[in-house]
Amino acid sequence: MRYGPYPDQLVETRGTAGPAVVFVHGGFWRAAWDRTHAGPLAADLAARGYRVATVEFRRVGQDGGGWTGTFDDVSAAVDVAVDGFGGPAVLVGHSTGGHLALWYAARAPERVRGVVALAPVADLGLAHGLGLGDGAVAALLGGGPAEVPDRYAAADPVRLGVLPVPAVLVHGTADDRVPVEVSRAYAAMAGSHVQLWELPGVDHFALIDPLSAAWPTVLRALDEVAA
Repeated sequence: MRYGPYPDQLVETRGTAGPAVVFVHGGFWRAAWDRTHAGPLAADLAARGYRVATVEFRRVGQDGGGWTGTFDDVSAAVDVAVDGFGGPAVLVGHSTGGHLALWYAARAPERVRGVVALAPVADLGLAHGLGLGDGAVAALLGGGPAEVPDRYAAADPVRLGVLPVPAVLVHGTADDRVPVEVSRAYAAMAGSHVQLWELPGVDHFALIDPLSAAWPTVLRALDEVAA
């Protein structure tokens, strides 16, 4: 299905029955990372009986990526996927995809059954302060919180208040890309229906690897939110 502001933007769907899942990939919102690396994850979920849509969007380094194009594209892509499924879906996002999933759910909760956020960059102010992704937050939004406070107010999940849908955050304590403290900061304010599951000794990428020891926990989180 082609749509959106540039010709290569796609919503790719696998599976024909079962709970609906929309996956948003990570990569610090940068052009170097597209949804290709999510292929094994999507194939595994489809084989387990989920309908899975993986979405794409313009990223920093591409024409129109960043503020606001990345957000416009994610909003449009998830809308298309949900409409294609015929009803609300579970949003699953990894890393900065987790940020985008939480952001979308906060602004359009009626289209979301819940969120599974895997090592999400859920506090943009904290992520900026930590310098995650070599300044990835400033590259996305055009500066730090003191420079563009209105953009952080609109884009940062931790500034959007209590999440109106259920969510499970899964984060490894050995994550050296997005420290678990980022999820802790978000979970502390997001409401009692937002759970944080910490996995001792687990790194950043194990959460999207169907062959990893962490994968059964990801599936359990997805089953809980989907139910």
